[in-house]
Amino acid sequence: MPARSQSQQKAAGAALAAKRGEIPKKKLKGASKEMEKSMTKKELEELASTSHKHLPDKKDKS
Repeated sequence: MPARSQSQQKAAGAALAAKRGEIPKKKLKGASKEMEKSMTKKELEELASTSHKHLPDKKDKS
C-alpha cells in the first residue's frame, strides 16, 4: 500500500528506523509512534519506500 501523503511517508520512515533499532523508540511522536506499534516491518517498508514526488504534503480529511 503506497503512502497517501508526504507526512505519512516520513512518519513511516521514522517508525521503520525505530523498528530496525536505528533510532530509540522513545524519540517517536504522534503517527510514527502508533505506526511503529501497530504495523509490521514489511508494511512500514512499503509505506516508507513510496516516492513522495507527487504526493500532497498532508492528506485531505474528506
